[in-house]
Amino acid sequence: MNKAYPTEELLRISGVNPNKCMKCGKCSATCPAYDEMEYHPHQFVSMVNSGDIEPLMNSESIFKCLSCFACVDRCPRGVEPAKLIEAVRIAVVRKQGNNHLLADDVPNMLDDEIPQQAIVSAFRKYSK
Repeated sequence: MNKAYPTEELLRISGVNPNKCMKCGKCSATCPAYDEMEYHPHQFVSMVNSGDIEPLMNSESIFKCLSCFACVDRCPRGVEPAKLIEAVRIAVVRKQGNNHLLADDVPNMLDDEIPQQAIVSAFRKYSK
């Protein structure tokens, strides 16, 4: 990943305002994947806020996040670190060229075993 990803794009995708973070660490303290992650939720917020995106994009931490939103529930300021982590994950996927799920792709993915919520969630995630 040679070219730096613009912070503004991550903030747009996530809808998060990292300036609200008071660096209390409650998000990281409640993270069930804390021991598996190189960068913890509070570090993601801080690094995105400072524009230090490249190390996050190269980190395996983005794929260790469980997207359980425990950090979101625990944040007293409503910062939503999981949404920032997801935005970085989307940015990595887009840089690799696998960027969007198109509406025409959905019917080929359906079967009786997949809940509709999973399809809608995937469509929302990859169409941002």
